[in-house]
Amino acid sequence: MAAPRILLIIGGGIAAYKSIELVRLLRKSGHVVRCVLTRAGEQFVTPLTLAALSENKVYTSLFDLKDEVEMGHIQLSREADLVVVAPATADLLAKMAGGQADDLATTLLLATDKPVLAAPAMNVRMWLHAATQRNVRALRGDGVTVMEPDEGEMACGEYGPGRLPEPAAIFAAIEDALANAPLPSLLPSSSTSPLAGQPDFAPAEHRPLHGRRILITAGPTHEPIDPVRYIANRSSGKQGFAIAAAAAEAGAEVLLIAGPVPLPTPPGVIRVDVETATQMAAEVQQGLPVDAAIMVAAVADWRAADTAAQKIKKDGSGQVPPLALAENPDILAGLARDPRRPPLLIGFAAETNDVIQHAQAKLARKGCDWIVANDVSADPMGGDANMVHIVTPQGVDSWERQPKNAVARKLMEKIADELDTRAPPERD
Repeated sequence: MAAPRILLIIGGGIAAYKSIELVRLLRKSGHVVRCVLTRAGEQFVTPLTLAALSENKVYTSLFDLKDEVEMGHIQLSREADLVVVAPATADLLAKMAGGQADDLATTLLLATDKPVLAAPAMNVRMWLHAATQRNVRALRGDGVTVMEPDEGEMACGEYGPGRLPEPAAIFAAIEDALANAPLPSLLPSSSTSPLAGQPDFAPAEHRPLHGRRILITAGPTHEPIDPVRYIANRSSGKQGFAIAAAAAEAGAEVLLIAGPVPLPTPPGVIRVDVETATQMAAEVQQGLPVDAAIMVAAVADWRAADTAAQKIKKDGSGQVPPLALAENPDILAGLARDPRRPPLLIGFAAETNDVIQHAQAKLARKGCDWIVANDVSADPMGGDANMVHIVTPQGVDSWERQPKNAVARKLMEKIADELDTRAPPERD
């Protein structure tokens, strides 16, 4: 089966640097990538960088005679299986919505007969402006998939929605678009072309986790002390969300039970938000049965035994008010003892010392099948990379440090292989 072909159009703006990582992810997954760089995009990334990563020529000009002879812009727009615009600036979105074609990128977008996915990136006020929102509605009405931008601090110092989604999220959206949007052909049904009606990307049923149900927990829990304070930890939820995205990419039906984190829901994932460990435990039970449970969440070990109804105040005595703690439910151990225990049960362990030894002890204590352990002593939670050790009764498999989305995809490959050897759970 031929590799999916992506035409990536890179607009201007500081977020253009993320397109480099997106190209790397696509190539690592076996996609063929051709890049088109706008004039504004060239101010932030170079054709040489994109050519080296994509292993293909980068196109920049509508009036390059050599490019037109070798591959005309119409052919370039139609040889792709999916056209991706990332970053899609306010200017590009406006031109797309208005049908303008005044440079190579916009001409390709107007000439293509293939699905289009746009990942916006702009200042928060530009994103929220009525004109941009009108353009987005028009594009979606025309069948263009326009992702929601991330929310956060921007290069200009403002905060809000408008950040380019992370490359892993765009990659997941690309995979979802390829799987769920059969590509139309302009060729008549009687055409003798070998490409007529033959999509060359892997449909969902050919993915390694198709038909599997995967439950994933992610993020921290917040255990209230009073209406304004809580017990928590530094978990960002990034690794758990990356695993959920990778499971969906692999064709699984994914239930993500998330603690309080400001991360976008990965495409194709069912998300349930919780706050406390007790709520998370209840949702895990509600989500059974599943083929595999991956317990990535950093659940608080303790909660306040009694939550104050009002904010606890200093009384001027200098005495610290007592805080009685109660132990939270052990979700992982409880799931291991449950009659509906998943055939594959995986726990996570963030350790600051003796990582493998602590993980081996946790594996035996919790009764799960694997522990994914990582050392957080030097790299606090919240980073974008991870070095993990897969601890099983058979031994330890240590992986090199790599981006969390790469860890997630590699873990999915291992899980798919393992599930092929295990009986599926009984369904209600």
